Amino acid sequence: MVTRMSRLFLRTLREDPADAEVASHRLLVRAGYVRRQGPGIFAWLPLGLRVKARIERVVREEMDAAGAQEVHFPALLPREPYEASGRWTEYGDGIFTLQDRKGADHLLAPTHEEVFTLLVKDLYSSYKELPLSLYQIQDKYRDEARPRAGLLRGREFTMKDAYSFDVDDDGLAASYQVQRDAYERIFRRLGLEYAIVSAHAGAMGGSRSEEFLHPTAIGEDTFVRSAGGYAANVEAYRTTPPAPRPLEGSAPATVFDSPDTPTITSLVALVNAEQPRDDREWTAADTLKNVVLSLTHPDGRREQVVVGLPGDRDVDMKRAEAAFYPAEVEAATEADLAANPGLVKGYIGPWSAAGPVLGDASSTGIRYLVDPRVVDGTAWVTGANEPERHALSVVAGRDFNADGTVEVAVVRAGDPAPDGSGPIELARGVEMGHVFALGRKFADALGLKVLDPNGKLVTVTMGSYGIGITRVLALIAEQGADDRGLVWPRSVAPFDVHVVATGKDAAVLDEAERIGRELELRGADVLVDDRKASPGVKFADAELLGVPTIVVVGRGLADGVVELWDRASGERTPTPVGQAVDAVAALLAPPAE
Repeated sequence: MVTRMSRLFLRTLREDPADAEVASHRLLVRAGYVRRQGPGIFAWLPLGLRVKARIERVVREEMDAAGAQEVHFPALLPREPYEASGRWTEYGDGIFTLQDRKGADHLLAPTHEEVFTLLVKDLYSSYKELPLSLYQIQDKYRDEARPRAGLLRGREFTMKDAYSFDVDDDGLAASYQVQRDAYERIFRRLGLEYAIVSAHAGAMGGSRSEEFLHPTAIGEDTFVRSAGGYAANVEAYRTTPPAPRPLEGSAPATVFDSPDTPTITSLVALVNAEQPRDDREWTAADTLKNVVLSLTHPDGRREQVVVGLPGDRDVDMKRAEAAFYPAEVEAATEADLAANPGLVKGYIGPWSAAGPVLGDASSTGIRYLVDPRVVDGTAWVTGANEPERHALSVVAGRDFNADGTVEVAVVRAGDPAPDGSGPIELARGVEMGHVFALGRKFADALGLKVLDPNGKLVTVTMGSYGIGITRVLALIAEQGADDRGLVWPRSVAPFDVHVVATGKDAAVLDEAERIGRELELRGADVLVDDRKASPGVKFADAELLGVPTIVVVGRGLADGVVELWDRASGERTPTPVGQAVDAVAALLAPPAE
């Protein structure tokens, strides 16, 4: 049935919403696709639901083609499965929890690994029933601290999550590849540019994790890539350490007075003035910066760690959060420093929690971790753990030993790709999908075992695969928008054709209705603008709504002509009215194989 704008539940807006930060947020609200209900929470209106349903159709078709079967779980779930996996605690205040009238704890599911695992455990018991892949399209809930950018980071969102179940690691590798290939087909069909990057697994765990990122300047995620094909998000990037150097032959460590040098810049200026080198000037890269971080563990325990890294690098807090997960990470406060008298602010030096190092410096019992570049034999200018004093020629492996290495330093363009494929460049992106080789984490926690061919119980190995449906919708809107409104690709547009009747002549409306009915009979979804509004209003709304093909029936009808308007290019083509339906139908026909 042809949809008429005079009856469509739609009000377009001429002004941008005050809280909108990005084009997709502005335009989806202005064009009447969604309506804000609260921070990160949106109502879906008829046009928005149409686009969402078309995206879901593409996803379903590819999931079904990949052999996955659709199920549907509730969003409201009991605490016990998440308690068994440990994620009730790990998620902290990032999830919505509630109690029923009897005091039993529940949550609004942020993801569904646990209940999928329990479902298969309840119904399957033999290797003969595997491999198995299940998926659902369901709303998820996460208590985002800073919901922003409309649908790109919300508290309620729609996600496709799929799960594979295999009896061994080879089976998991095969299932993972099938899903990964399906994701590439999905994003190609949706017309979205994507980059596949190695990723940190976070709360999901597992042996392999990759993100599908949409490169865009508005992205919250930074990723790296090399001309040779390496790609990873910054949390997963691994530094290439230099080769260790001989411990013999380095000058002995010496402590020197360094008043008023609590920063790397002031320290470098001092050593160049008072401790000059023969070969070159000292730089920040010659110094060892020691940064104190405070970790809050899921059980509430607070711990300080000191991280030593080259002085020309800062700590990237996103990398630190990944490195110390599931603990929350922040810069140490004044209270944290005061509680550890061995930490002399501005003059902290390297030590191991195992014991003293330089001179009379005493161990504080605080963990000391270093950047991978701090290898044995490297010499540094660093703090001496005494007020207004630093040390020169402090050699790793000779004068101090770290308790381990940690990847928290800022990644820079030009750093080497760890696979040797050349220097990296930095880019911004938004995560659209994520695939995980979970392994046996959830199966172990929840007791999912089957009998193998020898009649022995073995733990099932799993994969998890997610696509953010509503985020993808926003990214498609963002990618195609111009200064006049939305521009949808044909694969997801709310309608195939938008017929605009302009003018007061009844013959114009009659012809617009006829064209709409004939196109509908040929299988098209048609929107007819039959409102009693000015041509300017109708054209502005047609541009704002973004249907890819627009048919304008107006003054030219007297001469037997209508216009075919391509929304993306803006090109308008006069077409004899008798040929209009055939011309539009040809545009809508799928390309020949």
